Amino acid sequence: MPQPPLTRRAFLKGGALAVVGTTAIPSFLTRSVLAQATTAQAQGKRLVVIFQRGAADGLNIVVPYREKAYYDLRPSIAIPQNQVIDLDGFFGLHPAMAPLKPLWDRRELAIVHACGSPDPTRSHFDAQDFMESGTPGLKATSDGWLNRALAAEAPSHRTGTPFRAVALGAQVPRTLQGRVPAVAINNVKNFTVGSAGPNSGMGPNAGQEPGSDFSAMYDESVNTVLHGTGQETFEAVRMLRSADPGNYVPAAGANYPNSAFGNSMKQVAQLLKANLGVETAFADIGGWDTHQNQGAVSGQLAGRLKEMSESLAAFWTDMGDEAGNITLVTMSEFGRTVHQNGTGGTDHGHANVMFVMGGQVAGGRVYGKWPGMDKTQLYEERDLAITTDFRQVLGESVYKTLGAHNLNTVFPDSGLQSNHFLNILKA
Repeated sequence: MPQPPLTRRAFLKGGALAVVGTTAIPSFLTRSVLAQATTAQAQGKRLVVIFQRGAADGLNIVVPYREKAYYDLRPSIAIPQNQVIDLDGFFGLHPAMAPLKPLWDRRELAIVHACGSPDPTRSHFDAQDFMESGTPGLKATSDGWLNRALAAEAPSHRTGTPFRAVALGAQVPRTLQGRVPAVAINNVKNFTVGSAGPNSGMGPNAGQEPGSDFSAMYDESVNTVLHGTGQETFEAVRMLRSADPGNYVPAAGANYPNSAFGNSMKQVAQLLKANLGVETAFADIGGWDTHQNQGAVSGQLAGRLKEMSESLAAFWTDMGDEAGNITLVTMSEFGRTVHQNGTGGTDHGHANVMFVMGGQVAGGRVYGKWPGMDKTQLYEERDLAITTDFRQVLGESVYKTLGAHNLNTVFPDSGLQSNHFLNILKA
């Protein structure tokens, strides 16, 4: 059955790729840069950011199993001591995160506990916005911290390709919005514009050389931003198609789960390995808002952790030697209450846990000051207190991975200084 013709609205909103910038940028690329990017990969380090949307329960992810109060406050959802995967004699991983233990043992995984945003909001929307903008408490910020980091990046690291900043999903996330153009890809395997073969499902012109539909669509555009980036988006299409995404085979032993996040991480690996000049990639995984029936060793939270840890472990295996140049950071908008509630779940809390993976990570260690879980040590007598601002972790990551040394540009008014880093990364 013939498919409806491709439209600009359908392409940008629901299709495989979108390019976002804040101004018209007709000189975003040159053909010579594009030609170079298809044959040479960025020589610098790469940063991958994972957002756990919904407020993950850090206390059941990295368990303070030597804290008596942990078991007193969570009588039915605490992880039993004999099932915790021990890390250092005090903290341990949830058993569903066993796939990440080898990275910890190789010191390629570090953990920051009691970490989070200093803003006290318990609103998912506001907290995610603050963490993605990098300006807690300030709603007027128009761009994201990762976009500002790219703008502040060392010139020697910039690849100058349309795939410099990539997000897996239907739209560019708040984290990557700003003046540096970013690309959102919903499905690498089916990536196409106008036509890509008889099974593309993209319209009646399937099988012809790509170009006419897309070019005409943007030539007719009266939107300055879209018109300015139209040809560049088309060149991005050509670049990605030349990488033959439909025939990608992960490395031996990289067993991605057949899930949305597993597929996202497989596509991140594919893009990083495809000589496209990717400097930073973003993906998210939802389902962490466990108000009811959270579970303990098994259940709702365990299912999320299994998918996440299996996906990250497969990604690390897939990257092979290239993992040495990657830093991967996880984040979630806030933690959850130390008390379980009356429906076997947890409510919106404060401090949380962040993971940092990488070849340059000084891993095998839990960073940050542990605040304790006695009533007098809790935030508002209900939540784990924050002892490390999440911007400390992200600031060190962009400073040492991307060479973004102007921390006040990346995180305005944060007071971040490199001599106050936790030194999670070696260089």
